[in-house]
Amino acid sequence: MDAPRPTNTPVNSDDTTYPHDTHPGLVPGIAVDEQRVRYGTDKVVFGVAAVLIVGFIIWGVTATENLTTVSGIALSWVVTNTGWLFNVLVAVVLAFLIYLGLSRYGKIPLGRDGEQPEFKTFSWIAMMFSAGVGIGIFFFGPYEPLYYMMYPAPGAADPDTVEAMHKAMAQTLYHWGFHAWAIYSLVGAAVAYGAYRRGRVPLMSSIFTPIFGKDRVNGWQGKTIDMLAIIATLFGTAASLGIGALQIGRGVEIVSGIGEVGNGLLIGIIAVLTIAFILSAVSGIGRGIRWLSNINMTAALALAVFLFIAGPTLFLLNFLPSATFEYFRDFFTMMTLSGSWGEEAAAFSEAWTVFYWAWWASWAPFVGIFLARISRGRTLKEYIFATLGVPFLVAIIAFGIFGGTTMWLRANGNANITADLSPQDLLFEVLHALPMDWLTPLVAMFCISVFFITSADSASLVMGTLSQRGNPTPDKKVTVFWGVAMMGIAVVMLLIGGNEALSGLQNLIIVSALPFSVILLIMLFAFYKDLRTDPAVIRTQYAQVALENAVKTGIDEHGDDFALSVEKTPEGEGAGAEFDSEADEVTEWYQRYDEDGNPVGYDYESGEYEDGWTPETGAIRAVDPSDASAAPKSPIDTDRDEDSQPVR
Repeated sequence: MDAPRPTNTPVNSDDTTYPHDTHPGLVPGIAVDEQRVRYGTDKVVFGVAAVLIVGFIIWGVTATENLTTVSGIALSWVVTNTGWLFNVLVAVVLAFLIYLGLSRYGKIPLGRDGEQPEFKTFSWIAMMFSAGVGIGIFFFGPYEPLYYMMYPAPGAADPDTVEAMHKAMAQTLYHWGFHAWAIYSLVGAAVAYGAYRRGRVPLMSSIFTPIFGKDRVNGWQGKTIDMLAIIATLFGTAASLGIGALQIGRGVEIVSGIGEVGNGLLIGIIAVLTIAFILSAVSGIGRGIRWLSNINMTAALALAVFLFIAGPTLFLLNFLPSATFEYFRDFFTMMTLSGSWGEEAAAFSEAWTVFYWAWWASWAPFVGIFLARISRGRTLKEYIFATLGVPFLVAIIAFGIFGGTTMWLRANGNANITADLSPQDLLFEVLHALPMDWLTPLVAMFCISVFFITSADSASLVMGTLSQRGNPTPDKKVTVFWGVAMMGIAVVMLLIGGNEALSGLQNLIIVSALPFSVILLIMLFAFYKDLRTDPAVIRTQYAQVALENAVKTGIDEHGDDFALSVEKTPEGEGAGAEFDSEADEVTEWYQRYDEDGNPVGYDYESGEYEDGWTPETGAIRAVDPSDASAAPKSPIDTDRDEDSQPVR
């Protein structure tokens, strides 16, 4: 769809005016860090979300059975009536992103015109790689492929066969590959575009400005979106922390030989790791956490390499490419497996596919904001295909090694390797079947523990940002509160799951992700509407029209002998004759404002505010009273106190 058609407003007339005398096609873009934003806790967003979460935790601790019953009823309704919505969501988002990447919109930068990427390509890809590796790979990596091998999807293959082995890997890649990262990529692209191209604060609600308008985004509609994003992030991250605690707990039981001790040990583990998270959050040792994360990534990769070498190396070298091609061959078959194929297909889809789509939706604000932060300056095309391709490659390698080794062990007669074990047991059973089983469980427990702490730290930072009007460095007390709330939800999830703790995690993820999944679908339209009126798109449209008209006229009037030049045309005949360059949707967004929301002058050529405010200091620069040329030009500076602060 093209940019807006003309309205009754005169176009290209002599009295045409634009914000800061800049045509919408010439705006170089605006970064949020050059905007004048007053950050602070949004009492409505933080207060309402906090009350709801604390109330939920109290409910879960004091009336566990009642919450278990209610969550079961809610889950049944959601998967029965809206399971289709999750399947539609991931399919539509993936198709939408591929279209954007291949279309003219792919050239739009996630930043100002000419802005260089903040991180070099290798570092950028490495950070995406780290985002693609987490607790889930240790928990589901050995278990999920083995489960599909023993209990294949309806119609896929006969159980415990070579065919089932390859189908199992394809099904795992389906859940952890392109579809999962399409959801993350959409949120990251929309946040990065809004923050580094349109100058908006990095909030979920800001993405919807093209649909709701600035006033509604700042009103209850926008606050509701941000609250739902916080709640979805809380439950999604808490689920990861919960499965991390399950696996660490099982490792402690095995390594120490104390046997099964139940939820008491799990809650103790969560409490210890919570203390570690709080210390990391309040100490400000950002470099220390990054250093620890790098060690953790090295240890995780070392463990995967160990399995590759100590395990069935030759088998894996053959299996990984074969299983990957099997994934592409069965791509649409897996996408269409739903309740329409019968009760077995419905049960499989609800237990696995719907659960994963809901989980990825709940993680979208967290991972999306992370991807936005590291992708500034990239083109939309580069961003989309990297965020889809790199994590998919990680999934092939990680799940191929962990899952392939597990299935090979079972296929070669290891009766202890079975999907009838719990996921937290299976990893340690696989490590026990390989050399150095006195060391590898300790390495796995270390990796999971650090992933637990860094995930809680990062997710809490994102929720703090959402609570404080997009503040990139939220108050530590707010960050810690959300971290502790995550731990509380993880405990409740384990309590309501009882002996089947994983089911409790799954139930609450699916139910809590439903509202945000609807928001993600609406986000598609908001993001697309933004891209349609991007300055680069406007210039492209002008160029196409101008060039086509010029060439036709040149051939008609001069045959082969003509050249192109730029000159003024009669009104209504130029390149922008069918474009309303004064429409609010193409001009309103780049008007600059002060901290109180009052319009303020700005010079796009020099990059300076008329009142002297600079993004480097976050304040209006001091001027020499005797220098008339340096005096403020904006009336906003006429009413100030003796400390040069605005009088309110």
